[in-house]
Amino acid sequence: MTDEHKKRRFLTIEQAAEELNVSDSQIRALLKTGELRGIQVGGRGVWRIGATDLEDFITDAYRRTAERIATGELKDGGGPED
Repeated sequence: MTDEHKKRRFLTIEQAAEELNVSDSQIRALLKTGELRGIQVGGRGVWRIGATDLEDFITDAYRRTAERIATGELKDGGGPED
């Protein structure tokens, strides 16, 4: 995270999406499934994601990816996004 984001306690969906280089709709899907923790504040559809929750999600994603590589479910690198 950038220094600016580290100072923030909460991020918007757009900021979280930018941090992960994914679309806003992908962040919304992660929130809906509970894979990414967030809180809904104010009006409908207004979400905030804790900076530490985003970091925890990233750490867990690394762990899950490593497990999938170790079991042979994923090959190490070489994906379409490389």
